[in-house]
Amino acid sequence: MKRLFLTVMAVLSMAVTFAENENLNSVDKTNIYNMTVNYSKLAESLGLTQDQLESVQDIHAEFCADMLNAYSANADERKEMVSKAINKDIRYMHYVLTREQYRKYLMILNATVNNRGLNK
Repeated sequence: MKRLFLTVMAVLSMAVTFAENENLNSVDKTNIYNMTVNYSKLAESLGLTQDQLESVQDIHAEFCADMLNAYSANADERKEMVSKAINKDIRYMHYVLTREQYRKYLMILNATVNNRGLNK
């Protein structure tokens, strides 16, 4: 009886550990596709005017929505959706930002995409 109890406890503890790891992986993947930024820091680093900041916020909000849609899509469609979202974002940012601001933005976006592993 004692062995049966210990076996059941061992199985339950392994199941709980496995389920906990699954939840952590799910949260980590959601954070990968969450592209929200601190707009005041972005405005400071790019030197945005107030009008530019408002436009950048609108464009980036749409980009965040596109990235979350990519996260909820099938795995085989996800890479293409991420690529389309990034291309759309940089195309719109090109209209709003000056040449120097756009260059800095591309560096920031590229670093973010690489750090999150979205370019694989």
